[in-house]
This record gives sequence, structure tokens and C-alpha cells, in this order.
Amino acid sequence: MKNIKTLDQLKDKYYGEIGTTERDRLENELEALRIGFKIKSAREKLNITQQELAERIDKKRTYISKVENDGENITLRSLFDIVERGLGGRLRISFEF
Repeated sequence: MKNIKTLDQLKDKYYGEIGTTERDRLENELEALRIGFKIKSAREKLNITQQELAERIDKKRTYISKVENDGENITLRSLFDIVERGLGGRLRISFEF
């Protein structure tokens, strides 16, 4: 049997364990990508274009594209606007300690 490793084991090896600077940076980037992916998936499920979403929240289409492709640097206010005003959803935020 081959030596199969989990994704977490690979991240530990190449980026360090959870709590290290490099690993925390990686996890934050991955979470930002997940946010962008979820926004894009919801928009496509609603069958609306980036332009239509942008118009609903008074932003430019290029802004929506940037958020969908890299959710990093989005403000909390913009995230609420996109999810609630633009997509008709409800945003819930949780914290883990």
C-alpha cells in the first residue's frame, strides 16, 4: 500500500503546523477563496450575471469578478451587501477560539 497522506498532513509538511505564521497565512487565503467560490456559486444558481449582481449593490462588475476570484480584502459591509442585498441570502459569521 502506498504512503497516502491527508491534505492536513501535506499542509503541515510544507506550510507548518496550525498556529505558525505561514500556515495561518495559507488558511486565511484558502478561506478567502472559499468565500469567493460560494458567492459565485450562489450567483450562478440564481442565474444572474456579475453585472446584475453589481447593479444590485451599486458596485462595478469588475469588483464582483475580483471578489469571486479572490475573496480577500472584501470588507464586512461589502460581504453583507453581496450576500443579503445582492443574492437575497443571510450572512452568519462565527468565531472559533
